[in-house]
Amino acid sequence: MAERKASVARDTLETKINVAINLDGTGEADFDIGVPFLEHMLDQIARHGLIDMTIKARGDLHIDDHHTVEDVGITLGQAFAKAIGDKKGIRRYGHAYVPLDEALSRVVIDFSGRPGLQMHVPYTRASVGGFDVDLFMEFFQGFVNHAQVTLHIDNLRGVNTHHQIETVFKAFGRALRMAIEQDERMSGIMPSTKGCL
Repeated sequence: MAERKASVARDTLETKINVAINLDGTGEADFDIGVPFLEHMLDQIARHGLIDMTIKARGDLHIDDHHTVEDVGITLGQAFAKAIGDKKGIRRYGHAYVPLDEALSRVVIDFSGRPGLQMHVPYTRASVGGFDVDLFMEFFQGFVNHAQVTLHIDNLRGVNTHHQIETVFKAFGRALRMAIEQDERMSGIMPSTKGCL
C-alpha cells in the first residue's frame, strides 16, 4: 500500500503556511499557528481522524485572524487532495454524529471532486476566547475548495458555543476517517460509476 502523505507550502503577502499530513497515522499533531483556539480544533481533527498533522503558520495576526484561518484551511485542503491520490479503493463517503454534553453535531463528507459546503451552525456567541467563530466558515470553505469535497455541517443543538464548535470538529475528524479509509473490497476500484472523481 502506497504511503498517503503530503506536504504543502503556501506563501503569500498575508501568510506563510506549511502543512504535512499522514492519512494513515495515529492522530499525532504539532501546531504552531498563533491562533490557540484554531489549534485546539485542529487537534480534534487529528485525534479523531487518526491523521498525523503538522501545521506551521505565520500570518498577519496584527490585523486579525482571518487570513491565517482561511489559508490554513486552503493549505490543509491542498494537502488532502495530494495525499488521497486517485481515490481508488477509498470509501469516499463519511459521516458522524458527535455529542458533547448538551451539544450535538452531524458532519457528512463526500470526496466527490466537486467543492460544495453547507454549514449550519447557530452559534450562541460571536466569539470564544477572543476567536471570531464566523472564521470557521472561512476555514471550511478553504478546505472544501481545495480538497474538492462536498461537506455538510449541521449543529443540531447546543447552548455553549465552545461545545457547538468542538462537536463540529470532532465529527469532521470522524467523518474524514471513514471517507478516506481504504476498503479492501474496493481495492483498485474507483468509487464512482463515472470511473473518475
